[in-house]
Amino acid sequence: MVKFDFETYNNISLVNYNLDSMLDKFKKENKMTGWYKLDTNTQPIIELSECIKKYADIFIVIGIGGSYLGAQAVIDALSPYFNRNKPEIIYLGTNLSSDYMYDLINYVKDKSVYVNVISKSGNTLETIISFDFILDYMKKTYNDYNDRIIITTNSSSGKLLEYSKEYNFKVLEVPDDIGGRYSVLSNVGLLPISVTGIDINELINGAKECKSDLDNVYKYTFIRNEMLKNKKYIESFDIYEPKLYYFTEWLKQLFAESQGKCEESILPVSTVNTRDLHSLGQYYQQGKSMIFSTIMYINSQKNIFVEKYGKNLNEINKIVMDSVAKAHYPHICSNIIEIDRLDVKTLGFLIFFFEMSAMLGSYMMNINYYDQPGVNNYKENLNKMIHN
Repeated sequence: MVKFDFETYNNISLVNYNLDSMLDKFKKENKMTGWYKLDTNTQPIIELSECIKKYADIFIVIGIGGSYLGAQAVIDALSPYFNRNKPEIIYLGTNLSSDYMYDLINYVKDKSVYVNVISKSGNTLETIISFDFILDYMKKTYNDYNDRIIITTNSSSGKLLEYSKEYNFKVLEVPDDIGGRYSVLSNVGLLPISVTGIDINELINGAKECKSDLDNVYKYTFIRNEMLKNKKYIESFDIYEPKLYYFTEWLKQLFAESQGKCEESILPVSTVNTRDLHSLGQYYQQGKSMIFSTIMYINSQKNIFVEKYGKNLNEINKIVMDSVAKAHYPHICSNIIEIDRLDVKTLGFLIFFFEMSAMLGSYMMNINYYDQPGVNNYKENLNKMIHN
């Protein structure tokens, strides 16, 4: 399903990489372990998604950060580029563009719309502002608007919970022991994913398969920590399949918010190749030596034969990947993750793989992996300034 090469283009010696003690510490001392349990009851989600699929043309997912990134990562990775099945998924709350909101309202007219608004705190400003606009539209458009809106939030407080009580919206709970960027395999991510027809039980089964053997998680986490000791401050997640673009966006949030709380930490960035070989590639090749790479490559894809070279297009893509890694080394070391086939179970495996690494790496750095004080600082300033 997934193969790991931590040696060909790497100079880190894998000795004493066992992180069982870190994992034991996490399970004994940490209260934020809900994502690790993989025990979400999927049946109510599947039943709700079947109803939405039956009646919706448009499914609007309102949220920011971990409230939507994981879901979009999975949906984009497993959906065709064109002519996607209905309902169409539209994401809202990721920006405050008035043009985007105006165009969205006009686009969904004369279409059957359902809404899922997501915020663990229930108070995220971008989410609330966006939802207020959509709620106004839904109230004006549908007599049964309260049946078309699902709230995903905590069970005790927040503006979204107040809305749910006022309008009798259906509520999916965000457990207290799951943080936003680790919530893709909970109610937060699973409802939007299920609405697209993706088998969420198979997604969780993939995560469980990773959980059953953590050896490669330990190796990757150890390598990242050693890279940091060697003053490699930037990790580039390099993909050769654009469907994984939002997966790398989720990875950037996962690692930046989990570990980016001190000056000695790794900045996650990403490239989509071969596109970025003709922009960032020059800097990677000869710029400052502070980058290491984690490459994700898919072995089995559609068979498009290129007669001129006597190879299929995916073979040529792999040759490009190998040639780039070889050209970069040893200036840039590369971890290579080879994916046999981009399917549901593999995505679940990779989600848990990276979640575990982000958590364990935080423990190695003596960092609280689930809080985000820097983000809270901007939120506090925003709330003060917006009411002036």
